[in-house]
Amino acid sequence: MRKKPASKKTTPKSKVESDLDEDYRPSDDEEFMNERQKKYFRNKLLKWKEDIIKETRETLDGLHEDSVQHADAADRATSETDRSLILRARDRQRKLVGKINAALSRLDDGTYGYCEETGEAIGLKRLDARPIATLSLEAQERHERRERVYRNE
Repeated sequence: MRKKPASKKTTPKSKVESDLDEDYRPSDDEEFMNERQKKYFRNKLLKWKEDIIKETRETLDGLHEDSVQHADAADRATSETDRSLILRARDRQRKLVGKINAALSRLDDGTYGYCEETGEAIGLKRLDARPIATLSLEAQERHERRERVYRNE
């Protein structure tokens, strides 16, 4: 009987593929939203999304393992409170994945990096800090001021 050759175990390739230099950062010296910048932001968004999904799976696995019945009511209440906080955080992460997907769609249709209100460039520093941004800094500040006014009325 012949032995099968041992198969090499390969790790699944990440969806984030990069032919960009690791130290590349978009610069104002370049044309705004050129192919290199688009690839940079796509990789950043995909990596962020992968990290969130991985954390979510780990959390759900942990919650499943921790579903122990507590005899003490105080321990049970503490456990439920912790579980509730974790699930709320994961729900925020789920919504964030939706925003990441929307940003990826904007990259595909050519509107990524431009303010939804004014149509002006959002700015590379803002996009690097908040890659899902849809408003320029000025438009975001106006939006927050209006929100504060309506909340105070």
